[in-house]
Parts: sequence; structure tokens; C-alpha cells
Amino acid sequence: MSDRDARLEALAQEIRDHKGAHCGFEVCETCTQLVPGTGPASASIVIVGEAPGAKEDAAGVPFVGAAGKLLDTLLGEAGIARDDVFITNVVKARPPKNRDPKAPEVAHHWPWLEEQLAIIQPALLVPLGRHALARFAPDAKISEAHGQVLEAEGRRLFPLYHPAAALYNGGLRATLVADAQALGAALAAR
Repeated sequence: MSDRDARLEALAQEIRDHKGAHCGFEVCETCTQLVPGTGPASASIVIVGEAPGAKEDAAGVPFVGAAGKLLDTLLGEAGIARDDVFITNVVKARPPKNRDPKAPEVAHHWPWLEEQLAIIQPALLVPLGRHALARFAPDAKISEAHGQVLEAEGRRLFPLYHPAAALYNGGLRATLVADAQALGAALAAR
């Protein structure tokens, strides 16, 4: 195990151990477990969603439900194996009733994400959906920024619509596939 992998695993354990810490944040105290993320420290792409859902909360792994299956398909369209990317969320604990995370909850979890990104140092950061994109590029709109490289605060972003959006709006699926193919091309061109 490389030093970076060891540091990433130690951070993941710190995140998992936070369950039961009585930090005063509802998401941390009501979730089944915190979900740090999965993937290698050598990943050139980090995919970031907003927060775990019910299946992720139960499994302790991000993107394992229907949206995760679509994400796997999209990665295939990009010519990328899931095992080669790091997948995580802005907030590491499932909000009750799948509500949006509150700003103080995001702020509470944000240092963990920043530390993960510092360890991995990805070539591309892929925010999924408008909520995740807003954390990295507050002025960007997902409807305008999706499927292309965007520079924000010293990071190269490649925003995508959240796969769950295509589950509810079938018309977005073709856009997501085209954007995934563009992601593969952007990674190859770096």
C-alpha cells in the first residue's frame, strides 16, 4: 500500500469513526454509518455527489443504488473503470428522509472532502448535479456547465447531471451519455 493509499484509508477510518461522536449535527447522528468514499489514491478522476442515499447508508459505499448503476454505465461510455476513479460525496452522512444537506452540515463535512482531494490530487473533479457543482463553482449552472471542462478556484471541473436526474427524466439520459463520452475525451486530452 502506498503512502497516499494509507493516508486515504486512515482518513476513511476517521470518517467512519465519527458515527456516534455526538457532534450535534443531525446527519451524523441519524445515519446508519458515514460513507467516506471508495477508490484509489492514484485516481485521476474524483466523482463527487451531494450525500449518500438510503442504499449507500446501508452499504457504506457511495452510488450503489439505481443511480450508481447508471453511473457505472456512464463510466463505461467514458472508457473508465469504476475501480480507477474515487467516488465520494460532499456530505458523508445520509440526511434524514433524503432531504438536501443544510449549509452547516456541508461546512462540518467539507474539511474531509478537501483532505481527500489533497491526498488524491485528481486531474479532473466531476461534480454530479447542481448541488455538488455549487460547492465548487457557486456561480456555475449545471444546465450550462455540464459536459465540459470548467476551471474554478484552481481546479479542473467536469460537471455532469446527477445520474438520478436521468432516472426521473428519461430525456436527460442521452445528454448524460454524450457528456460521459466527452469526459473520456477530456481525460485522454489532458
